[in-house]
Amino acid sequence: MEKTLENLKEAFAGESQANRRYLAFAQKAEKEQLPQVAKLFKAAAEAETIHALNHLRIIGEIKSTSENLHTAISGETFEYKKMYPEFLKTAVAEGNQKARWSFDVANKVEEIHAGLYSKALDTLNKGAQLAKVDYYVCSVCGNTVEEIAPEKCPICGAPKVKFFKIT
Repeated sequence: MEKTLENLKEAFAGESQANRRYLAFAQKAEKEQLPQVAKLFKAAAEAETIHALNHLRIIGEIKSTSENLHTAISGETFEYKKMYPEFLKTAVAEGNQKARWSFDVANKVEEIHAGLYSKALDTLNKGAQLAKVDYYVCSVCGNTVEEIAPEKCPICGAPKVKFFKIT
């Protein structure tokens, strides 16, 4: 059973990566004005999501919302306190400016995510519901904000038009 659990975790990671990769491929196909190829990549990406969620459910990692928030806070905190700072050091040492930028903006946004999750958990722990707010995400760096998109992204400097509303 231990090997099966290991296999489920590996399959979850692979399916999750395939989903993101296929969505990136779909965006590229759209830019190349190949809408049917883009549609195919999107369909496969959805299927990969179904596979990943099935694996995650069988692993038993989808728990109560409170437990899921704890898990999310832990993951985001690890990323911004340990993982990305280490990745940044290596990118700087190797002179890879594109990777440095990518790691830097991700690091800043992961800290924001940890804060948003912590705020949500605190609210739930008080027995209250989260206030209804809109969330906006910067399509350049992933910055996630509540209420209204800023005129200029404070993380990457992208203009307001680069933010999209989460529905």
